[in-house]
Amino acid sequence: MRRILRRGDRSPGGITGYPLDQIYKEVAFIAYYFHWGYDEISNIPHGERKRWCEEISDINKKLSEREED
Repeated sequence: MRRILRRGDRSPGGITGYPLDQIYKEVAFIAYYFHWGYDEISNIPHGERKRWCEEISDINKKLSEREED
């Protein structure tokens, strides 16, 4: 429940100002590598979605290093 502040303003909730471009990049990245659907990915909380992107990146780096050897 949101509390009413002075002058009738409502207090903001959730994450404000997270760049929409970044969300698109995260969703596309996970969808490309894991073949998950948009609904699945977009329902993942931001922090967890970001973590998945980091894990996928780590996998790609390790695979690239093996190919170079």
